[in-house]
Amino acid sequence: MNVAVVLLTTALVVVIALLAAVGAAVLARLDGATYPTALKQAATTFAAVITLAAAMTAALAAVRT
Repeated sequence: MNVAVVLLTTALVVVIALLAAVGAAVLARLDGATYPTALKQAATTFAAVITLAAAMTAALAAVRT
């Protein structure tokens, strides 16, 4: 049961990070950025969301124990 919850949560976080990255790329393109610049913005956003999720997980794990 715990493994399933962890896998589903991980999948959800990755999907949310991908959606945020796509949104950042679209906004960058609407602002007139080139495709490489928009891709860079998307990659930065994806990394930021994953990093935030990892930090929140570490904080919650520290509080829980």
